[in-house]
Amino acid sequence: MNLKVISFQLADGIDIKLFKSSFPATIHYADTDELFYVIENRKYLYVFKYGVVCFLGYSEIEMAAFFQMITPYCKNLFTQRLSDEFDIETESPAVNYGYNKIEIPSPSIDELRLIMLNVSQSVALDYYNQQTNSLLEETNNYTQLLERKGKINMGGIKLKKYIGRTLNLKNRISANLYIFDSPEETWENENLNKLDIGLKKTFDLQARFRTIQEGLGIVKENMELFKDLLQNRNSTTLEWVIIVLILVEVINILIRNPK
Repeated sequence: MNLKVISFQLADGIDIKLFKSSFPATIHYADTDELFYVIENRKYLYVFKYGVVCFLGYSEIEMAAFFQMITPYCKNLFTQRLSDEFDIETESPAVNYGYNKIEIPSPSIDELRLIMLNVSQSVALDYYNQQTNSLLEETNNYTQLLERKGKINMGGIKLKKYIGRTLNLKNRISANLYIFDSPEETWENENLNKLDIGLKKTFDLQARFRTIQEGLGIVKENMELFKDLLQNRNSTTLEWVIIVLILVEVINILIRNPK
């Protein structure tokens, strides 16, 4: 049997508490960060506070209807959704990992949840990588300008917005760092642990996360440089203002007291 997992990054965040109180389906697992539902007719739903929703066994029409239903609980809803798909081939003699698919004998609910979790982590990394690349591109534009002209045309407000975007992204990743850890169930179940390790390798989660961290490190390093340059520029401007004021005062004194 072929099962398809589809995960979407819908928004910056989802209010898990409010959504849970209004969605009546059967909850298999829940905490303050995520909700995993078992729906009738072999359908499963996974909702994460970091703005990701994952489906298994849903049709296009059913997913579209769910998007409309969950919209009021989303923070900063995206007009264009990032998505990731993954196929599950059941009734396989052994577990085998392939490109965007897994073959598995007879997956339990916990194994299906673990697969959906890793697909959701993958799409979240895609989103964070996209945001990091955007910051890197902006940073590169400033450094090229600095190379050509020896200065950057960045005022205080523009620099503060740039710093704010960088810190906001770092904070969101730090707040959701738990998503890249293994669930507690894998610590006690050897089969789940092996499955989790295999899925993380398939999606290359650790390497992709390191790439994002390295990119943010480059942005942070340049951000500190831009901040120092702006402070030096402001200090130089202030010094010239003081010099001009002193000269004006000296001229006024000479005019009032001519020899």
